[in-house]
Amino acid sequence: MQNQRNVIMAVILTGLLLIGWEAAMRWFYPAPPAKPQAVATAPANTHAVQPTREGGLQNAADIALEKRDLSKELAAGSRVAIDAPSLKGSINLKGALVDDVTLVRHRENVDKNSPPVRLFSPAGTPAQHFAQIGWVGEGVATPDTNTIWQAEGAKLTPQTPVTLRWTNPTGQTFAIRYTIDNDYMITATQSVANSGAAPVVVKPFALVNRTDKTASLDTWQLHSGPIAALDGSVNFDNNYSTVAEAPGQAIPLKGATNWIGFTDIYWLSALIPDAGAKAEGSLRSLGNNLFRADLIYPAATIAPGRMQSQTLRLFAGGKENSVLEKYEATGVTNFSLAIDWGWFRWFEKPIFWLLDSLFKLVKNFGVAIILLTLIVRGVMFPIAQRQFASMAAMRALQPKMKALQERYKDDKQTQQQKIMELYKTEKVNPLAGCLPMFLQIPVFFALYKVLTLAIEMRHQPFALWIKDLSAPDPLHVLNLFGLLPFTPPSFLAIGVLAILLGITMWLQFKLQPAAMDPAQQQVFAIMPWMMMFVMAPFAAGLLIYWITSNILTIAQQKYLYSKHPQLKAQADKDQLDVDRSVAREQKPAANRKPKTR
Repeated sequence: MQNQRNVIMAVILTGLLLIGWEAAMRWFYPAPPAKPQAVATAPANTHAVQPTREGGLQNAADIALEKRDLSKELAAGSRVAIDAPSLKGSINLKGALVDDVTLVRHRENVDKNSPPVRLFSPAGTPAQHFAQIGWVGEGVATPDTNTIWQAEGAKLTPQTPVTLRWTNPTGQTFAIRYTIDNDYMITATQSVANSGAAPVVVKPFALVNRTDKTASLDTWQLHSGPIAALDGSVNFDNNYSTVAEAPGQAIPLKGATNWIGFTDIYWLSALIPDAGAKAEGSLRSLGNNLFRADLIYPAATIAPGRMQSQTLRLFAGGKENSVLEKYEATGVTNFSLAIDWGWFRWFEKPIFWLLDSLFKLVKNFGVAIILLTLIVRGVMFPIAQRQFASMAAMRALQPKMKALQERYKDDKQTQQQKIMELYKTEKVNPLAGCLPMFLQIPVFFALYKVLTLAIEMRHQPFALWIKDLSAPDPLHVLNLFGLLPFTPPSFLAIGVLAILLGITMWLQFKLQPAAMDPAQQQVFAIMPWMMMFVMAPFAAGLLIYWITSNILTIAQQKYLYSKHPQLKAQADKDQLDVDRSVAREQKPAANRKPKTR
């Protein structure tokens, strides 16, 4: 009866876990919204749709309006084209705004012919996101967002810089000279030449302005929102909601600003002052879902006939680890930590490096994950051998342990003490069998983080139907792999990979020595199928790692059983004993007659 009660409790807890897991997955991994069919179907509240891991506009009306406004804005007015290997777009001569940037190396979806990811959009569009460099004057006219600048240079490329100029009525000439590299960095040198008769005082600034409508999902483990490096330490404390708590007010950031801006899981826009510049960073909510990151320099007095200038950099691109590390090596403090590795980056980054190195060797991230699994299992094979030796020793102690349990069955404290003394005398560690599993946990977590946040994994295919290893398995059994026109709820969205995971885990458990408690054995019997449901919403690459690990564990168990036949024989005997025990418990219950009145 007690065993049956334990099994019932295990089933109830499993059901609660599945229900809770589905709710958690809807929060952390919301399904991408369906493509809008018509603007009329869009909800009125743009925040009714939960952000996704990719980010971008989610509201149907906003998507349609963005397409119309973007075409109108880019066709009107004067612009200087940006044409670099990684960035395309233009600079608006009205206001000298960098407000049109697309990322050549990254596509909107897995279709290689899909448009490039758009990072910057002009002011006033639903996806507003731009950078501005300018000045605030004290008693002197300075350029603003309505100023029409004159361009020297037709196109900004790595070989051809562009300079924008504007002169006010009192003889001060403002200039911004732009250069761009082969990746995502635009360097701007802003200067003021005073040809007037009197000194002038100006305060240079730079800012990034954006809406949070395009923000990616912000979770406890993956930061999306305002970001800054202050005194060499990357600050993840602020998000859009905390900044919005003080509308219209600047939130100053304490410490020297190394860089400041906004991050999504995959994208970053950041302002980087020169080392030693006394620029102060702050964040501000402008209302209407708009936010701003400011970089403000000290006021400078410019005498007649003199010029004042400073240089800053604007990063607008994907958070590719190698690119960020390259900029970090040139002096951008902790720039690679714009990727939210978390506390365990000391372990996650080596796993990423190994996975990326394998990918460069085989040109397929799925194959690289399999090779990574082989390496991990190979490193832990000696530990597995010791595990099996320990299991053999534990099995040899079973008769003595049973004798102690029978002798001290009424004194549990003395029983545990005697069993521990037996372990010590026979030099057996009962936890040794758990060591390989515990050692895999950091690898599993590190791979989970890499698949979740590394842009290098985004849209990476494996084979057959797996087109994106960083996304869940798209083929679901309940809709016949997409043939039926409905999407199952997340806790029933069981894909092919999840089924393979359940089968391989079941086979792995079948090869392990049977639990002596029949209730425990029944719990272990349902564990693989429970994990099938739990793991189904995770990235396909993570499931490929686990399936490969299970297959290798099965092969490893077969090999080690062949090297330790006594262990296999004992395991079979234990299983037979458990089956007999279950049969004995069930027989009286079957013969028990129901009570009659």
